[in-house]
Amino acid sequence: MATLLHIDASIQGDRSVSRQLTARAADAWRAAHPDGTVIYRDLGAEPVPHFDSTANLSRGLPPDQHTPAQAESWALISELVGEVAAADTVLLGLPIYNFGAPSTVKAWLDHLIVPGLAFDPETGEGLLGDCDFIVVASRGGGYAEGTPRHGWDHASAWLPHGLSLVGIEPRFITTELTLAPSTPAMAGLVPLAEESRRQAEAAVDELWVPAGANA
Repeated sequence: MATLLHIDASIQGDRSVSRQLTARAADAWRAAHPDGTVIYRDLGAEPVPHFDSTANLSRGLPPDQHTPAQAESWALISELVGEVAAADTVLLGLPIYNFGAPSTVKAWLDHLIVPGLAFDPETGEGLLGDCDFIVVASRGGGYAEGTPRHGWDHASAWLPHGLSLVGIEPRFITTELTLAPSTPAMAGLVPLAEESRRQAEAAVDELWVPAGANA
């Protein structure tokens, strides 16, 4: 049975563009996999803790030597890694905050990088690369090549490097200028924002269309 791990990270609730697009993608996945299972994690509403010394120590000790705090951290690590390992498809909504990823996404990824569970400690080979990892990124401004802030989207640049440690190569669907409709100074960019959103929605709708369906 196919399994989708759907992760949201925005703190904007229903106003969130990344949440709207991941919801659209999840609906398309369900339509293509009517007997599938969806696991949902909301890092915006229920963030995982930052990776601290207790969690770090729990990775290097046998479970029977864990303190209660270490055992709790290890249980969360095992749960998070297990969700990815069980998923055929991972769908991550990635808003850009202050030119980077939300700290909740960084904390989530930090918990995945576990020797023995997510990568082979001897060879460094990632062990979670069997899933299709789709990132729906939303950017309030414009960061495309040729714009004044090209290269300022550090979230989309960082995430593939972090995921590479566990063997995952993500693919991105990105919409930008999402702040244009609500920011007077960006009013002239609204048509570009609408086109960017249209292209992202079209890409989402094509994710699980059977080959030849549009022929």
